[in-house]
Amino acid sequence: MRGLLVAGTTSDAGKSVVTAGLCRWLARRGVKVAPFKAQNMSLNSMVTADGAEIGRAQFMQAQAAGVEPRAVMNPVLLKPGSDRRSQVVVLGRPVAEVDALEYRERREWLHGVVQESLAELRDEYDVVICEGAGSPAEINLRGGDIVNMGLARAAGLPVIVVGDIDRGGVFASLYGTVALLEPEDQALVAGFVINKFRGAKELLEPGLGQLRALTGRPTLGVLPWTLGLYLDSEDTLALDAPRPDAAAPVGRETLRIAVVRFPRISNFTDLDALACEPGVVVRYAASAGDLAEADLVVLPGTRATVNDLAWLRERGMADEITRRAREGRPVLGICGGYQMLAEEIVDHVESGDGRVEGLGLLPARVEFGEEKVLGRPRGRAYGEDVEAYEIHHGVVTAAGEPFLDGCRKGAVWGTTWHGAMENDGFRRAFLRDVARVGGRDFTPASDVSFAALREATLDTLGDLVEEHMDTEEVWRVIERGAPPGLPVVPPGGAPDPAGGPGAAVG
Repeated sequence: MRGLLVAGTTSDAGKSVVTAGLCRWLARRGVKVAPFKAQNMSLNSMVTADGAEIGRAQFMQAQAAGVEPRAVMNPVLLKPGSDRRSQVVVLGRPVAEVDALEYRERREWLHGVVQESLAELRDEYDVVICEGAGSPAEINLRGGDIVNMGLARAAGLPVIVVGDIDRGGVFASLYGTVALLEPEDQALVAGFVINKFRGAKELLEPGLGQLRALTGRPTLGVLPWTLGLYLDSEDTLALDAPRPDAAAPVGRETLRIAVVRFPRISNFTDLDALACEPGVVVRYAASAGDLAEADLVVLPGTRATVNDLAWLRERGMADEITRRAREGRPVLGICGGYQMLAEEIVDHVESGDGRVEGLGLLPARVEFGEEKVLGRPRGRAYGEDVEAYEIHHGVVTAAGEPFLDGCRKGAVWGTTWHGAMENDGFRRAFLRDVARVGGRDFTPASDVSFAALREATLDTLGDLVEEHMDTEEVWRVIERGAPPGLPVVPPGGAPDPAGGPGAAVG
């Protein structure tokens, strides 16, 4: 029945990596541990072995724990298609497209699904490490909360709060997060973790002491800034974070890849494997000028194919991509990006726009269906085995030269398969072909294993926990809960309408 909730002062504070690090640390100790995120809003998702869709971060956290990813580890997944509407995926299957008010009407049912899922995991595993969403101090949402303090209180979970010092104001953020919680919620907050610290920890010590004096809670860890821990991010904020420079190329030249940064970009984790290749430089592009010097332009997945295609045209990027293709310069479309390359798109499901003209760069036609296609397909290309996953409503009918499940015409490739680039042999063969078509003297490295790099990253997360957190105290919190008698940090919740110290607004 042991467990812990990892909350954060903001989105992208480091909840996902701390959760994964705790899972890897516990697994190393021989603890049977599972990750859990009650409700996740993300356009980066993955398909489990039994065909369920869950957040990509929870899939990664399960790998960190050394267990098979399952739908109950992320029972509610929200996939925004616009600023106001999201697809609701429950236990791996889409159930509705809703706005915020319609979603509130389903809260009671979703709360039950969340509680049953967590109970199932707690019955099966020694420890469940839960990840919160956004910030627990979003007091306007507290009344219907099923992922932060609402979950913690319902399940009796102790909480640690992660703050990102790189953003600035970390002490105010940590103090303010606790202060805005009502007393019953504050009683579950056992301590803090400071993430992305650079410099001498001794300079931080006075602030840590004052934070403990003000809140009665210790800082359980100060995690140093570590480049390259963006693997399997669930938030597009991660795209703005610094990334390691590409290693020196094996051949004479580098290969420059420009990825179109759609407003509703999804599964941009497809590009992580390419970025790990020596001599491959991956950049995200939001203007036609950003595409001009690229050796390969990638149109990645998107949750809003037709709307993002309109965005592509409005910015002049569609014209640039068409010009490139006509000049024989490489273009790759993945899932939604592949659909844009088709001659025609018929969409009465996602956008409701009906027939829309595609870019016409591939001999293909797309029709959106009500039923979402979820799968873990296998195939071959360039003489190499490929394992992938697919998540889409748009069904493509293609002619021409086959490429995975899609097609190729000249220097333009298209596939609905995500994750194909994680297959080392296929990735190297594809990059060799891109270099040949583009006239670049680029040679892929022969010894890069994406699976090994992923494992090394997960081990690094476990090392960060072991080396920079008070693991004895963390284990005590997991085993026994938050210490009793923790002080209430004023004001202890939002004031009620009458001006008194009432409960948080819901």
